Amino acid sequence: MNDANPDFDDMTLDELRIALAPEIAASAIFDGWNETALLAAADMAGADPDIAKLAFPDKPLGGRAMDMIEAWITSVDQQMEAAWPPERLAELKIRERIRTLVAFRLEAVADVDEAVRRAMSIMAMPQNAPRSLHLGWRSADLMWRLAGDTATDYNHYTKRTILAGIYSATLAVFVNDDSEGKAKTYEFLDRRIDGVMKFEKAKAKFTNRNVELPSLTRFLGRLRYPSR
Repeated sequence: MNDANPDFDDMTLDELRIALAPEIAASAIFDGWNETALLAAADMAGADPDIAKLAFPDKPLGGRAMDMIEAWITSVDQQMEAAWPPERLAELKIRERIRTLVAFRLEAVADVDEAVRRAMSIMAMPQNAPRSLHLGWRSADLMWRLAGDTATDYNHYTKRTILAGIYSATLAVFVNDDSEGKAKTYEFLDRRIDGVMKFEKAKAKFTNRNVELPSLTRFLGRLRYPSR
């Protein structure tokens, strides 16, 4: 936290969760996503520890850890949205928009990659899988909306599903990447995005070709009821 600490007493619990999330992640490197990390984060931020525990109450089956992780993901979402609004991304080609947004997310957690590793282990637990998928979808949806996507048909869902997969796979490489500047991670990301772009181009050509083909139903109708 900087010297100009926010007034935590005036925050709602939702706001407090987001405000504490980066400090919790920093503590989770050493302590894991648990109450120890929460109290350390409250101490670093200058927040009341009892209010912090109220914001992240203990829950069965690791529910508190998932609440912390979700708050952290939300904080990264908000940072990304503030740094890369649609009007700024509009200057880039679509491929670069997506790459820029994913790269921003990687850079945002580069100093706490052990916290990412621990978070991914928690998110992979069977009881957390549905919530984890939702969080991945939510971040992918935000990235596509910032990139200017307005699709409302099946492409809306396929784009987000594919991007969520790319992002999660890239994170898996990221936490095990010891190359200089995480170079292997960015090479992996570029290959995955290139593959998707090629697929999208091929799909567009196929779709356009189908649009240009005569309707079989209309053709058969004309055979039965020829125009006069």
